[in-house]
Amino acid sequence: MSVTQTEFFPALRLDNHHIALQEGEHTWRYSSVHQRIDQFASGLLGNSKDLEEERIAFFMPASLDYVTTLLGVWRAGGIAVPLNIAAAIPELEHALSCAGVTRLVVSGDVDDPSLVLLNALCKSLNVQVISVSSLLALQILPMPVLTPERRAMILFTSGTTNKPKGVVSTHKNIRAQITTLLKAWEWQEEDSIPLFLPLHHIHGIINVLCCGLWMGARVSLFAKFDMETILEEVIQDHYTVFMAVPTIYVKIIQHLETLDADKREAICNGFRKMRLNISGSAACPVKLYQQWQQLTGQTLLERYGMTEIGMGISNPYNGERRAGAVGIPLPGVDAALFDDAGNVIDAEDTPGEIRIRGNNVFLEYWNNPKATEESFKDGWFCTGDVAIRESGYFRIMGRSSVDIIKSGGYKLSALEIEGTLLTHEKISECAVIGVEDDTWGEAVTAFVVLKPGQLLSYGELKSWCESRMSPYKIPKTLRVMESLPRNAMGKVMKPELKKL
Repeated sequence: MSVTQTEFFPALRLDNHHIALQEGEHTWRYSSVHQRIDQFASGLLGNSKDLEEERIAFFMPASLDYVTTLLGVWRAGGIAVPLNIAAAIPELEHALSCAGVTRLVVSGDVDDPSLVLLNALCKSLNVQVISVSSLLALQILPMPVLTPERRAMILFTSGTTNKPKGVVSTHKNIRAQITTLLKAWEWQEEDSIPLFLPLHHIHGIINVLCCGLWMGARVSLFAKFDMETILEEVIQDHYTVFMAVPTIYVKIIQHLETLDADKREAICNGFRKMRLNISGSAACPVKLYQQWQQLTGQTLLERYGMTEIGMGISNPYNGERRAGAVGIPLPGVDAALFDDAGNVIDAEDTPGEIRIRGNNVFLEYWNNPKATEESFKDGWFCTGDVAIRESGYFRIMGRSSVDIIKSGGYKLSALEIEGTLLTHEKISECAVIGVEDDTWGEAVTAFVVLKPGQLLSYGELKSWCESRMSPYKIPKTLRVMESLPRNAMGKVMKPELKKL
């Protein structure tokens, strides 16, 4: 079996004149995007017939050039390696050297002053730096025929718990990750969605960009989250679907509080008219879920995914969406909970590790067979995340390495404690971790960011907690911070807090 152009992103064809991409005032139709991708892929191929899984990295924000590069690398038979444009040079060096990248594609002039350090790094690694425009060939070459098992992309894990690993997905994996969401979330050709999420991460690449382009929808591209512009387009009913991380929803709510009543209502009404709002990449606090529902009438759809699996579990598009829960397994995905002995947990309300099985699950960690082997048990991918099932719905308790606190003989969910603390009137943000302690094993420690002008003592917090959580869950220590360390997707980097 092979992958043909009409099967992979079927909306990208010369006879499709619907608008595919919008970037500012500019729009591009599916036909012209398809042609440009072929030109780029031909330029990449040069004198070869197949890139044969050459690792091609690219360093650029959401743009026509990004789409051209990602899909052009795939068409030419290469492995796409999207880089984090906010990464430090040592982080980029790790990605480039780990993946064995041979060419790095940039948007614009390769000699741009902003790329001086990156160019120097690539020179030291013998990586050729090239621009998109330089690869747009005049003559379209025949594209290689690819099997579904061919490697297609390397994304690096967030590195919140250890050194980032290169996650290898095949064309079969990517197809499964996309098509299960098209079905579960009922994507439509008439859909329009803004894309402002980082494009080195599964959320922006698969959930927004690839789903939109596969279905034939319209994707509006933003190099970063442009609050003013995006909300103006929300008012004008430009979007039918909105996907963001919880931090973005928090920022929107905070912005709404600064506006007059008419403007606030216009924005909320724009969201109210959409068919779907989704939150992911970090746990959505129940308080935020309820605030968004009260303001916009939208019941956020929360889901669960990872770089290694795409999306695996989701609240239903049609049916009950529960605050604090991530839902049920997606079509074509098997999900189960396992205890420490490796036995399946069938009982409700019993914590266990989430394990995932299906065509959506990645192939391997690049050049790391030991990590790959350790991540699979009897065909199941071991996520390292702990959850319970409540009336059939999965609820995430946290990452086993940082979010499960073993204190006084109890296994506590840091996410549960955080959710409660966020209802405190003085707390704006918080993160809870376990700190080694001779008495408790791990002592519950809360790091909080307070709302402007507020003060909070440990005694005051402890007194407040006593009527809201079990005694053994109450933080033993309070640390007030100006900000919490977060990665590009808004996840708190808890290992950094453990160092404080």
